[in-house]
Amino acid sequence: MSESEGAIAPKFDVIVVGAGPAGVAAATVCARAGLETIVFERGRKPGVKNVMGGVLYTRPTAEVFGEFWKDAPLERCVIEQNAWILTEDSAIKLGYRSRQFAEDIPNSFTVLRVRIDEYFAQQAEAAGALIINETKVDEVLQEDGRAAGVRTGRPEGEVYAPIVIIAEGVNCELTKALDMQSDLRLEDAASTVKEIIRLDREVIEDRFSLGPEEGATIEMYGASTQGMLGTAFLYTNQESISLGVGVLLADAVKDHTTPFDMLKQLKQHPVVAPLIAGGESGEYMSHLIPEGGYNRLPALFGHGVMVVGDAAQLVNGLHREGSNHAILSGKMAAETAIEAHEKGDFSAKTLHKYRQRLEKEAPTMNDLRKYRRATGFMERHPWMLSLYPQLAADSIADMMTVDPETKRTKQWNIVKDVIRRGWIPRMVWDAIDGGRSLI
Repeated sequence: MSESEGAIAPKFDVIVVGAGPAGVAAATVCARAGLETIVFERGRKPGVKNVMGGVLYTRPTAEVFGEFWKDAPLERCVIEQNAWILTEDSAIKLGYRSRQFAEDIPNSFTVLRVRIDEYFAQQAEAAGALIINETKVDEVLQEDGRAAGVRTGRPEGEVYAPIVIIAEGVNCELTKALDMQSDLRLEDAASTVKEIIRLDREVIEDRFSLGPEEGATIEMYGASTQGMLGTAFLYTNQESISLGVGVLLADAVKDHTTPFDMLKQLKQHPVVAPLIAGGESGEYMSHLIPEGGYNRLPALFGHGVMVVGDAAQLVNGLHREGSNHAILSGKMAAETAIEAHEKGDFSAKTLHKYRQRLEKEAPTMNDLRKYRRATGFMERHPWMLSLYPQLAADSIADMMTVDPETKRTKQWNIVKDVIRRGWIPRMVWDAIDGGRSLI
């Protein structure tokens, strides 16, 4: 242990870097078990610098925070989920609505991060964790080849613990410095921008056919990202709409565009514009979302260290899942830390059980493994988000137009058009490669 000007550096049982959902979940579980736990957060307070689309799943969250929905600052209980495929002037819509999503244990809620992150931080503090805001961790200290603490930007900023849980988010400076992760590639992250648009509660409920406290989500593909690999989203809050768009960073750089440009166009789309009409822009925020998935997982553990949440690439973008995997990873890292303290063994041999927990006790690793080829498939078949949406929209419009032509004639016209364009081989290849990549 080092000394600075005669003062002994403080020592804890666990240090957590980052007060997002993963870090605070880890701190809460550790503190409840009686471990002296400290959390360092760069922002002015938890949630200030954090961004997500805004859907929080109940069951994974409840594994750490209990029946949080009874007193947490939530927005709306999601009873309707939609997927829209946009062309330049139309939308193909698929949705599911059920009150079942709101009964007993609700499935999910829309949230605003500043409010919900502050609530989670309060739970961690109530459990006994110490959260230090406005503090950047510059380095993970090592002794004899294992993590032994951190150095912060504060004066006399060294703090020691036999376990460091890294929840630093997608930028992963600490994991790179520890050689646990390589540099972030353009293909490994999505650039996302989100706008909060204020609308009266009654207007939202009327436009989306919702009752009080009921919410809806819409995921948008195709023209919403100008054919680039990514998605857009619209989520209803109590008195606002969360509207956002994100695309693979590599695509945005290649096409010399920005998510802000795409968001501006999305707001003008003839299907989206009526839903936000009359709204007042509240705030913009932008963020990088990890998209590397299973193929780009860092080393999740080492001697005295574990990596959780976005820092561990634990995001399933295809299913809009990030916060649930973050919270579960924090919980399981904490359970591993507790076990390590009981044994007095903080080596990788013991902390390896963190990854085993992710494999056996949560869907996280299995889901990431299942979709490990999805991004590669879309990179090989970029027309999936432009050609097929337009073909489907044109075909549906033709079939639904009542005119002198018979439906059989219309069907054959569609088939002949596909043949004329030479798309049959492409469609066969798309189906085969899609089956291998996504199933």
